[in-house]
Amino acid sequence: MNERSVTIAWTGASGLAYGVRLVDVLLSVGRDVTLLRSAAVDQTAPVELGRTPEEIITDLNRTADAHGASLTEYGRHEFTAPVASGSALGGGLVVCPCSMSTLGRIATGSGTDLLHRAADVCLKERRRLILVPRETPLATHHLENMTRLSAEGAIILPAMPGFYNGPKTVDDLVDFIVQRVCDQLGVEVDLSPRWGSDA
Repeated sequence: MNERSVTIAWTGASGLAYGVRLVDVLLSVGRDVTLLRSAAVDQTAPVELGRTPEEIITDLNRTADAHGASLTEYGRHEFTAPVASGSALGGGLVVCPCSMSTLGRIATGSGTDLLHRAADVCLKERRRLILVPRETPLATHHLENMTRLSAEGAIILPAMPGFYNGPKTVDDLVDFIVQRVCDQLGVEVDLSPRWGSDA
């Protein structure tokens, strides 16, 4: 891992298109990506995107190769991965989309896999942790978990696209959120018109 590396995690929450587009954009601007994913992605990917995770990752590897970036995936229980330790440097973690069960495990420190551990490392090392929940309506315990994580320094960035930019397609809505995530990471991209711009 290096300072230009960003870790992205996909969970089984609806909204996998956000996570896939985020990885694609980061690779396209030459950022190395470490990818983690929950087992539930095997079920949501074919339903929401019409492809298996393996097919998606094959396409993302092509993007990485074309832009001199790297995409490295670790298994759910591969705790020898650099992201499992605070001694390894990295550019933070984005869980996109973030399921409520994943958010709850991160909030309570009751993780069972590498994704949870990587989030725990970000919290204890005071590194950037961005959670992109996609759930509605929200139960009280969901809100309480978000409040707890926000107080600990995590950024809660719900998948709530804006409409002032005049989106014409679903891709426009996805790009709105992906651009906001990249803004939080300090990665300059131009995917969606900003408020007050002439675009």
